[in-house]
Amino acid sequence: MTRQSDRIEMKVPAKPEYVGVIRLTVSGIANRIGYTYDDIEDIKIAVAEACTNVVEHAYEGDGCISVTFHVYSDRLEVVVADSGESFDIEGIRDKLGPIDASQPINELKEGGLGLFLINTLMDKVEMSEKDGVILMMTKYLGRDGVERYVDETSATTQ
Repeated sequence: MTRQSDRIEMKVPAKPEYVGVIRLTVSGIANRIGYTYDDIEDIKIAVAEACTNVVEHAYEGDGCISVTFHVYSDRLEVVVADSGESFDIEGIRDKLGPIDASQPINELKEGGLGLFLINTLMDKVEMSEKDGVILMMTKYLGRDGVERYVDETSATTQ
């Protein structure tokens, strides 16, 4: 059962000058929740990388970056989507899949290094490439978060 979260949504043009606006927003939200300085920096880098991927790869012309922040008592989930459409995270959770962090860095396709970086900085990363790309990044609050939720992280190898 998913606990209730506060939901903050924003849509900005898929242009480089708006990535900083999203970085400032996630920084403010993460600070309000109580993340450490290092965790806030990790979250900012991961979210900025996801947004930069949208700017560079998602659209030929104009487009939007949709960012939704789900604030829980024990974690922050950030969903970055390039479809430009409004989406229901509960409806797409089943379609999300883990990022393969076991692939050697030198074998990553173009843009794959950014996903590798995001996966390294966040506790859980899932992606769907149906109807655009949707990337859901989770950072648990507290130092023991990774160990406590190790079964849920997508960075584990099978």
